[in-house]
Amino acid sequence: MSSPQQDDAGATGPGATGPGAGATRAGFIALIGAPNAGKSTLLNQLVGTKVSIVTHKVQTTRAIVRGIAMHGSAQLVFVDTPGIFQPKRRLDRAMVDTAWGGARDADVIALLIDARKGLSEEVETILDRLADLRGPRVLILNKIDVARREKLLTLAQAANERVAFERTFMVSALTGDGVADMLDYFATKVPAGPWLYPEDEASDLPLRLLAAEITREKLFERLHEEIPYVSTVETELWEERKDGSVRIEQTIYVERDSQKAIVLGKRGATIKAISQAARAELLEIVERPVHLFLFVKVRENWADDPERYREMGLEFPG
Repeated sequence: MSSPQQDDAGATGPGATGPGAGATRAGFIALIGAPNAGKSTLLNQLVGTKVSIVTHKVQTTRAIVRGIAMHGSAQLVFVDTPGIFQPKRRLDRAMVDTAWGGARDADVIALLIDARKGLSEEVETILDRLADLRGPRVLILNKIDVARREKLLTLAQAANERVAFERTFMVSALTGDGVADMLDYFATKVPAGPWLYPEDEASDLPLRLLAAEITREKLFERLHEEIPYVSTVETELWEERKDGSVRIEQTIYVERDSQKAIVLGKRGATIKAISQAARAELLEIVERPVHLFLFVKVRENWADDPERYREMGLEFPG
């Protein structure tokens, strides 16, 4: 996997921490699956805090998000990848390429399937490609709290007939049921060696990027179908102030004036609501006063701009 990054709040780089290389383990577990399988919800459950945005809309995760969980002497770095689907646009291709890149680089690949939907066409495509990848692979059937047991067993058998999974787990990412058993297993599968991140770190996502993701989540929640995937959020300024507060300035990019009007809302009501919701969550994360300022700009064909992809942590597909 690529090395950890830095953010404005300080270094988050790798280091041989912990009680000694011989006594510790550390490695990467890639969470892959179709859109809306529950990967982001599961990642947050595994890590014990919110590191990835969660909405009811599909394809909300765009870049790779790493969540770090400590389990005994093992440091487990879970990689939440974008949902794998049939790409139609350049941004779609970048997201799918990123997902498979995360899977190839991981020590363990975990395929998450929505147990209610079963082997959809998207899941069938993933299974075909997954069969060609080397390394430990595990199957996770999610949403067991709302799926019948008979269907779970049938689904597990069908998936295992397609790919030689080492283990099958049945979990509820929403309630956490079954997650402890997964952590026990993953702790034995990652390689022996020093921890890759500080013990108290939950994610290697830079704070300014996490802040942009949170605002994008609130944008999706508020606008539902009106602004589907033609928007992106960038943190233009992260300023630590002398009084201990943080000033954050972000720009929401859309492609048309009509979309800008929707984001702003009547008399600015929509953008104000989005700002209030994002600021409340950021306040919990940074644990200090947050001054959040949102701006909306029209940038036609932003999804064809390489710079926007770099901001999102995606490779620009040719």
